[in-house]
Amino acid sequence: MPLYNRLKEYRAKISVNQQEMGALVGASRQTISLIERGDYSPSVTLALKIAKIFNVPVEDIFFYEEDENIGGQE
Repeated sequence: MPLYNRLKEYRAKISVNQQEMGALVGASRQTISLIERGDYSPSVTLALKIAKIFNVPVEDIFFYEEDENIGGQE
């Protein structure tokens, strides 16, 4: 189940770069980049910190889509 996100979109709304975003939440620029590319799923704590920066529920930024083939149904 891949975790998707809208972090880049939200970051653009407040005009901060990856380095600045990392500083706001206590993470590195590389971590923010990995999250945005979908190559890294943040911890619950980090996801909550990110959502708090934007004053939105975590589900507004992070979401997943279930695999339609779960349970062998096609």
